[in-house]
Amino acid sequence: MLKKESVFSMVRFLKKHLNGDGGIRQLLVIAFPMIISQSCDTIMMFTDRIFLSRLTPLHMASAMSGGLTSFMTTTFFLGLIGYTTALVAQFYGAGRKDYCTVALTQSVLVAVLSYPVILSLIPFGLWLFRLSGHSALQQSLSGDYFKILMYGTLIPILRNSFNSFFSGIGKTRIVMISSLVTMTVNIVVNYFLIFGKGGFPALGIRGAAIGTIAGGLFGLIIVIAGYISYNISHPHYCFKRSLKFNSEVMKKLLRFGTPGGIEFFLTLFAFDLLVLLLQSYGADTAASVTIAFNWDMVSFLPLVGINIGVISLSGRFSGADKPELVIRSAYSGLKLAVLYGLLIAILFTVFSGPFVMMFLPDGVNQHRIMPLAKFMVSMVSFYVFADGCNLVFSGALRGAGDTFWTMLISVSFHWMLVAETVILVKFFHADPAVTWTFFVFSIPFMALAFYIRFWTGRWKKIKIIDRPDKI
Repeated sequence: MLKKESVFSMVRFLKKHLNGDGGIRQLLVIAFPMIISQSCDTIMMFTDRIFLSRLTPLHMASAMSGGLTSFMTTTFFLGLIGYTTALVAQFYGAGRKDYCTVALTQSVLVAVLSYPVILSLIPFGLWLFRLSGHSALQQSLSGDYFKILMYGTLIPILRNSFNSFFSGIGKTRIVMISSLVTMTVNIVVNYFLIFGKGGFPALGIRGAAIGTIAGGLFGLIIVIAGYISYNISHPHYCFKRSLKFNSEVMKKLLRFGTPGGIEFFLTLFAFDLLVLLLQSYGADTAASVTIAFNWDMVSFLPLVGINIGVISLSGRFSGADKPELVIRSAYSGLKLAVLYGLLIAILFTVFSGPFVMMFLPDGVNQHRIMPLAKFMVSMVSFYVFADGCNLVFSGALRGAGDTFWTMLISVSFHWMLVAETVILVKFFHADPAVTWTFFVFSIPFMALAFYIRFWTGRWKKIKIIDRPDKI
């Protein structure tokens, strides 16, 4: 009898947490394709690093610093445009589906206008490499990779615009397909161009950059084709009428998206400086740091899929004026993030050694790199839970329109990390393991700040979508 009651209790528990608006099932419908999509990006970058590590560990480290710096220059516009997800979700929740496509058009306009601004930042990126104090060879390799990626930056920015539309309406399967195509093309092209296979010249790190652009271009074509096809089959989105500038919707995108853009830029700038500082210890430490952040990326990017799902549902339920469902969506995301974090923690703790060896081919200084890299990878398992909390509660706040406070919290904590690292590296000349430990144990404080902001409920007072007669 007790067993039967226990089974019934478990069934009731699962139904309560899985089903209904804001439940785990609804979140997974949106988040799972995005998790796959982010995992594709992870595999793509991960494979690039493995290919380049077969040349030298310095090539791998240079690709990280060059790629991260290139990405950093686009982050303001990616953050601004990324708010299209929440804006589309708010229109969708308010029953104004015709304005979902209008929001995308404004996003595309911003993307196109951003391109010349981003190209103008190439000298700034090259200056950062010189400032970092890296060897002349690493500066040269990072610069080559960086410059090629910069000329292709319009592609990921446009992909972000179209991806945001589909995330906002909760139809993320096409985003997943686009990412799968991007990953496949990138890996194949990189293999041929990095090593000079199939009659192609061996371009090394430049081939890796070209492969990234080629993969992104194919992915963009897929998502644009999917957008046109979706609008043909769903005429109530008024696709043709949306192809124009709309000052009111543009104002909403700029007003609520700009804090996100500032946040993304300043936090990635801080993170870029953090990586450059850690790599300044020397070539062996640079390799260890790169390996650790490669595995950090593996743990982090799939969590972004949960973040996008939470943003989408938070925006939808905020637009429908249902704050209680915003709260439920956030806690559904938290449950998924904790389960995922537990899996990653076990893997990184148990298999830290084999994970490091994947990036250390025969002939490199394994005995000098291995101990520190293994320690850093095992420590990543600690803060994956904090990363999950950060992404869940910041996503819920962004979806509801509380973008200023998410910017303030994220930027403040990231630059505190930079200040902390500068003091430890440049003034105290601390051991790399000590610096890494301080970094890891600082992350949970940011998660706590996001949770407190969400708990206060101030986001409930923010209204983005006006009544139909006011739009």
